[in-house]
Amino acid sequence: MPLVKPLSPDSNTDVKKLAEFFNETLGFCPNSVLTMQIRPEIARAFINMNMAVMDNQGNVTSALKRMIAWVSSNATGCRYCQAHAIRAAERYGAERAALDFSLAASVIPNAVDEKIKSDLYKYWDEGEIVEMLGVISLFGYLNRWNDSMGTSIEDGAVESGDQYLGKHGWEKGKHL
Repeated sequence: MPLVKPLSPDSNTDVKKLAEFFNETLGFCPNSVLTMQIRPEIARAFINMNMAVMDNQGNVTSALKRMIAWVSSNATGCRYCQAHAIRAAERYGAERAALDFSLAASVIPNAVDEKIKSDLYKYWDEGEIVEMLGVISLFGYLNRWNDSMGTSIEDGAVESGDQYLGKHGWEKGKHL
């Protein structure tokens, strides 16, 4: 059972309109956002940050951003975010240096070192590295939020988690 129950998607019309952004990649508004809308300014700020982070400005594709999100969520152990990230990444591929960066930046203590930096600069410019760290940081926020809240996981995310991650031991955990 979640720490705080999410509100109905219709509870706040401004948040509902902004949350339509999630329909593109998930097909639904995440329960995490529906919980954040208890304080609408948090929901608005989060959705706007999510849109800014996921906007493609360089060569860091939507595909790669979703895989970075999955690696980051996997490193922190948030099953809710693992399922959401893999659902959004179902149709995409990924790049090795960016994923190594995601893992190193997500573990505690942080493991970004000169090798990670050197490998990144072989393939990516500073703007693209900033975009990638934006994704990692966004999912760091989400991982803490959803694991602490025990956010109930949506059916679509469960389907993707089971399909792509189940063979590796993924389960809903506390996100019933």
